[in-house]
Amino acid sequence: MFSDADFTHMQRALALAARGLYTTTPNPRVGCVLVKDGKTVGEGFTQPAGQDHAEVQALKDTRRRGNDPRGATAYVTLEPCSHFGRTPPCVHALVEAGIARVIAAMEDPNPQVSGRGLARLRDAGIDVRCGLLSNEAHELNIGFVSRMTRARPWVRMKIAASLDGRTALPSGASQWITGPAARADGHAWRARACAILTGVGTVRKDDPQLTVRAIETARQPLRVLVDSRLDAPLSARIFEGAPPLVFCASIDADNTARAEALASRGVELVPIANAQGKVDLPAMLKELGRRGINELHIEAGHKLNGSLLREGCVDELLVYLAPSLLGADSAGMFELLAPAALDARVQLVFHGVERVGDDLRILARIAPPQAPSS
Repeated sequence: MFSDADFTHMQRALALAARGLYTTTPNPRVGCVLVKDGKTVGEGFTQPAGQDHAEVQALKDTRRRGNDPRGATAYVTLEPCSHFGRTPPCVHALVEAGIARVIAAMEDPNPQVSGRGLARLRDAGIDVRCGLLSNEAHELNIGFVSRMTRARPWVRMKIAASLDGRTALPSGASQWITGPAARADGHAWRARACAILTGVGTVRKDDPQLTVRAIETARQPLRVLVDSRLDAPLSARIFEGAPPLVFCASIDADNTARAEALASRGVELVPIANAQGKVDLPAMLKELGRRGINELHIEAGHKLNGSLLREGCVDELLVYLAPSLLGADSAGMFELLAPAALDARVQLVFHGVERVGDDLRILARIAPPQAPSS
């Protein structure tokens, strides 16, 4: 169905899409390559929200080069949009440009599009094919897919630990368990996320900035704090710069003054409690999805990590393991009760294992539930 040339051009489109890794949110990362008579005549990738999508960028690039897009094939990593959002539909631009063939990596999971863009292209007489390198395209936009299909972000929990799974000494000292290469790599994962979340315990113990610093980035992700009783010190560094979003359990007589002090500094407070008087974590994810957060990056302590896992709020673990041992009295990764049986344990699937500097980076995803055996 697809030729070697098709694979080559779609791989190029995926490489272009990756250029928007840090900038396209809340839109998907999309790349487009226009090919005519076997030669690339234009390229583009999605710009920040409100600016050109990949297809329009590629058409503009084609004309800047003095090329005619009529009769060309468009290789695009996601189904062209067919609805009016911040920008006009890309299907209109492709049809008006006289594109003869469109090869898409995957359908758009957005219910406003989801097959309609491809159908409109076919209705216009364009040869349309879909499914080339779809897995790669899905991985690039795993957060966007999550938000469109589950109404919540893709949640990635980052942890730095010793080989025996310890994240800090009994004294609380944890800087630095891993080396500089792993820390820089962790900042790259921060940068691709739409938001970075931590808990009040981490703020009180480590006072993190929760910003991207080790690599260059055009934007800083939204910072999110889980603080049920608004106990974070007003002097905490998370309140410096762009105000974070704070989820609390409630605003009442006990914390009204603190809530007013935070609000006066531009901090938005979102009260959202569960039956135990803590922040309702699944509801928090829904609220973040409503706000356009595709990927949520977690850097928290073992208590919040455990709560997020127990409540089904984690999709994958990003774990950096250092070649060292800290011992049994040191802090662990998660606060989890031991299951009564092995069948009840949290099951993971290794998605990637790679050496980063002197450390090991493991990407492990929560395994889908197993169907009961008959």
